[in-house]
Amino acid sequence: MFIHKEGRKTILISFLILIFINYVTFYLGLSQSLSYSILGLSLFLFLFIVQFFRSPTININQNDEVLYSPAEGKVVIIDKVFEDEYFKANKMQISIFMSPLNVHVNRNPISGEVDYYKYHPGKYLLAWHPKSSKLNERNTIVISSKKNIKILMRQIAGTVARRIKCYIKKGDKVSQCEEFGFIKFGSRVDLFLPLDFKLNIKLGDKTYAGITKIGKF
Repeated sequence: MFIHKEGRKTILISFLILIFINYVTFYLGLSQSLSYSILGLSLFLFLFIVQFFRSPTININQNDEVLYSPAEGKVVIIDKVFEDEYFKANKMQISIFMSPLNVHVNRNPISGEVDYYKYHPGKYLLAWHPKSSKLNERNTIVISSKKNIKILMRQIAGTVARRIKCYIKKGDKVSQCEEFGFIKFGSRVDLFLPLDFKLNIKLGDKTYAGITKIGKF
């Protein structure tokens, strides 16, 4: 377990602000109960921010027959939809919602080559809103496996999560379960898969990035 690089600046700034607030509180000579209440709240906020940027170490077990979850969270959508950005065909959509309490590291569900990458500016609707996949700020990534099976991933920003990071680009070779991105303060990751994909999950299931097996090809 360590602190993700995306959180180091945020944690430092938060620490300095909270130190300043508590220094002013004690300097002004406020009542002891109020001062300790502010101190307790400051510690709670700081620990919450630190835990948000945690990045646990995982055991990587690569398997070309398996698709791993790209995110930690809850499965909120399993549906047959028309994917109109890249495939322009019917696909199976799997959506994983990440709350502020989840680990927000995104990991490659398969090994292969990045065939497509595009950043879309957009709105900041609630991440579980049905239209957030098409209207919100997002990154679209398509990975082609060694067996030429293509999957599409979409990192979606939400009302609170307004910073999505993607560390891969078109032409990159990627390894299954390795980190490819990070979304700050909760949001959603969508997967678009072949219709005959064999699912190993159901609605409401909890997933863990690089650990939970979404299914098999």
